[in-house]
Amino acid sequence: MKPVRTCIVVADGARARFLMNEGPGKGLKPAALSRELHQDLPPNREIVTDKPGRSSDPGGTTRHGFAPKVDWHEFEKERFAHHVARILDKSRMQGDFDRLILVAPPKTLGSLRDELPKQTREMVYRELDKDLTNLNVQSLESHLGDVLAV
Repeated sequence: MKPVRTCIVVADGARARFLMNEGPGKGLKPAALSRELHQDLPPNREIVTDKPGRSSDPGGTTRHGFAPKVDWHEFEKERFAHHVARILDKSRMQGDFDRLILVAPPKTLGSLRDELPKQTREMVYRELDKDLTNLNVQSLESHLGDVLAV
């Protein structure tokens, strides 16, 4: 019987690691589908340097500033989730894994879930809503023990 290959994605809004488990007792190893991804996420004040636009009342006596309508920091996190989802979908189409586990903070987990195409989303075996991006592989194995036989 062929072992079930499980891809584990450990991500937050700026980093993602791809790990693979090839069956019980095999542990975790880096997945061949991609290297570790990292994105610099500067605060909004560094992303948008222009001052907001101004507007006058119809009488022309008072001027108001327009508040920015986009949180660029969150926009970059969502764009990163889209990039991770594209990598996973391409890997699924190549047959690199049989099932998928997503590990991310709740907001990032929601973004990843929304960005995954239907066929890849159907391969999600479990989700863990925790930020574990700073842990080494051995520590990750202990956190994933409830979800996966490593």
